[in-house]
Amino acid sequence: MAQEIERKFLVRGTAWRDLASGVLYRQGYLSTSEDRSVRVRVAGEKAHLTIKGRSRGAIRTEFEYEVPWADAQLMLDELCERPLIEKTRYRVTIGGLVWEIDEFAGDNAGLVVAEVELADEDQAFTKPDWVGEEVTHDPRYFNTNLVANPYSSWG
Repeated sequence: MAQEIERKFLVRGTAWRDLASGVLYRQGYLSTSEDRSVRVRVAGEKAHLTIKGRSRGAIRTEFEYEVPWADAQLMLDELCERPLIEKTRYRVTIGGLVWEIDEFAGDNAGLVVAEVELADEDQAFTKPDWVGEEVTHDPRYFNTNLVANPYSSWG
């Protein structure tokens, strides 16, 4: 079984910007519930369909499949819930771990989060200075919830 073990944090400042270049992401959800989500994502020249199970702490089941780019664009344009998630993703390697920094646009503009995937939920790691408060367990920051309740509406 495929598993994702990921921790998510808010990002402070802009020091991380000098460490990587970004890739534009456009993603949408074909289905969302507490038990599962089905996402289509276009990132640069690649497109994927991803099925994720319910989060159990920082762990959840995940399956990801590459799909034709044109099919993904059509799904995003015609089948996905609104608003779509638009963001630029930056990848920064620190201490042997890859940090993914997502700078959101559109209805979620102003939100910047960093995620790190771990080998196990209790793996020790050092947070870079620009990594702030942990929001792993705060459902407001789940991408699925940013569709239903965009950052711009938080007030």
